[in-house]
Amino acid sequence: MLSMSKQNWTALIDDLVAGRWINPVSGARIKVPYDSIVIEDSLDGREAELVAALELGHRLALVADQATYAAMGERVAKALRPLGPIETIVLDRPHADMAEVRSLSEKLRGFDAVVAVGSGTVNDLCKYVTGLDGRRYCVFATAASMNGYTSSTASLTLDSGLKVSLPSHTPAGFFVDLAVSAAAPPYLAASGFADCLARSVAQNDWWMSHRLLGTAYFQEPYTIQAADEIELNKRAGNLPEGDIEAMGYLYRVLTLCGLGISFTGVSHHGSMGEHQISHYIDCFAGARHPGSLHGQQVGIASLSMARLQQQVLSSDRPPTVRATHIDPADMARRFGDEVASQCLAELMQKAFDSDGATAFNRKLEQTWPELRRELAGFTIPVDDMKRLLSAAGGATTAAELGVPTDLYHEAIVHCREMRNRFSFLDIAADAGTLATFAQGEL
Repeated sequence: MLSMSKQNWTALIDDLVAGRWINPVSGARIKVPYDSIVIEDSLDGREAELVAALELGHRLALVADQATYAAMGERVAKALRPLGPIETIVLDRPHADMAEVRSLSEKLRGFDAVVAVGSGTVNDLCKYVTGLDGRRYCVFATAASMNGYTSSTASLTLDSGLKVSLPSHTPAGFFVDLAVSAAAPPYLAASGFADCLARSVAQNDWWMSHRLLGTAYFQEPYTIQAADEIELNKRAGNLPEGDIEAMGYLYRVLTLCGLGISFTGVSHHGSMGEHQISHYIDCFAGARHPGSLHGQQVGIASLSMARLQQQVLSSDRPPTVRATHIDPADMARRFGDEVASQCLAELMQKAFDSDGATAFNRKLEQTWPELRRELAGFTIPVDDMKRLLSAAGGATTAAELGVPTDLYHEAIVHCREMRNRFSFLDIAADAGTLATFAQGEL
């Protein structure tokens, strides 16, 4: 690990929390729903002070899993004892699903509030369970593995097996000890970096949908993280070394991306086609799942989406779509009847009939030259994305990550059926080119 950075990691973030930041688009002051966000080189010795300031209540539960308890949970639990009764709940290899939600809900009965110590799964579970009854919680991060710490949604798998983002609430406090995350296994930071790198392809998908279909679009999430994204990408190669400065910029981008949901109410600014591919793998791989993290899968999927977008946008002529082909029987075979029904309802919201396809083609024809120029301004070239992801320690192909090639091809072709978010996957599918493209992805 390299030396401490001594930078102000919450510049701009402090203004957002305090309501001092002025939206350059609307001119309005913006306040995000958090009491405290603290990112420091080290928080050792400050844990009780940070939690006490939130006034969460008298009886607290600390929730961690076995790995995060060892990384920081034991230290936090010890530090909080002077504040009053605190019970430690260490989850055994938890999954972010509704069965675990029900189990944790029972464990947390009678507590005033929750102190979560962990990253994706622990945070999502604590966020959602406390959000059900309005209890407050805070979270101490243990790894920079995803951007959901500061979001108001929780990514959970339903009883049907479908993975979705559910509305929830935000933590009262979000606390980052950069030294702890820098000491975590490097693949965790690579996973978080991949979540950040997805910005380019997600923004292309979202802007395209806005321009061609009139769906909502917000620039503010990109505005607040743009400068830090540049600084993070400069330091991508330092993340595997546990460099504090690189870790600080990674957390800034992850945090600001999560805060973006305060502007949008949705996660589209950082989650479009590339996240759908990853969600498909998580939902339907079964025994074929290699145990990879969601962010690691987002990394390889982002490269695939970048290549797909590049392929479509490289032509002076727009693609031509046809009425959306829907095969309910095939969906039922792959998903099971219950999930197929849920996915069919999502797919129908963006499916084209013959008239819709004709109107879309007309819009494409009218918009194509301007749209290509606009998207070029958002795009990180795919070769640069691959170089950055590799430098950060991330896998760049499905084969390298251990995802079976046939499963990955299936995910690219069929993941668009899971959500109503319109992406370049939908354009390619309705133009009849997606299956051929997928076969070239390794």
